[in-house]
Amino acid sequence: MKALIVNITFASRKLQKTCEDQKERTRTYGPERAKLLALRLSQLRAAANLEVMRTLPQVRCHELTNNRKGQLAVDLKHPYRLIFEPANDPIPTKPDGGLDWTQVTAVNILEVVDYHV
Repeated sequence: MKALIVNITFASRKLQKTCEDQKERTRTYGPERAKLLALRLSQLRAAANLEVMRTLPQVRCHELTNNRKGQLAVDLKHPYRLIFEPANDPIPTKPDGGLDWTQVTAVNILEVVDYHV
C-alpha cells in the first residue's frame, strides 16, 4: 500500500483553523475559493506523493521561483494560489539537485494568496 500525504501541517494555528473549518474558510475566502481550497487539501491528503498532484487536471501544481524558491503552488480561483513547501526531513532531491516530487510525502501549508500583486 502506498503512503499517503497524511502529514499536512500549517504555518500557523490561525491558518489551520481557516483552512479546515468550513464556516471560517467560506467567511475568509468566499464560497468558490473555499470550495476549491477544501478540494485541494483533500487531493493532497489522498495523493501517494506530490508527483500525483502534477497529473490532476486544473490543479497546476508547480514550483515557484525567485523570492519564493523552495515553495510550491496549486491553483484556486484565479488569481489565488495555495502556497506550501515540502516538509520531509530532509527534503528529497534528485541527483541534479531538483526536488524529487515522487518522494515528497509531507507538506507545510504556508498561505492562500495572490502573489502576483
